[in-house]
Amino acid sequence: MVYRLGWMIDEQATIRKRESSCSIKTAPKPYAQSEPPKQQTIIEFDCRGLEFTDFTPEGEWLADGIESNTKFEGIDLQEGEWYEYDEKANDEVSIKDLKWEIKRA
Repeated sequence: MVYRLGWMIDEQATIRKRESSCSIKTAPKPYAQSEPPKQQTIIEFDCRGLEFTDFTPEGEWLADGIESNTKFEGIDLQEGEWYEYDEKANDEVSIKDLKWEIKRA
């Protein structure tokens, strides 16, 4: 399954009388499934005066079936997993064992 991110950020905040900003450095890229699964860079941000410390997969996510190209929308990953049935492929599809890492570039 190929996973695509579905969010955008371009925020400015004032914290302790210090201006901070964050913008997207490179556009979000789809996560391409591989065996075994491998770590991939999904998105890069340019942060000034702030730092990301955690990530929560909120909102609606999108996925495409590998064999069938079935479009799945409105995926909720807040529980850390998602299961569905792909009618075209006649098979169960899932997203599970989610892991992520926030790194300084």
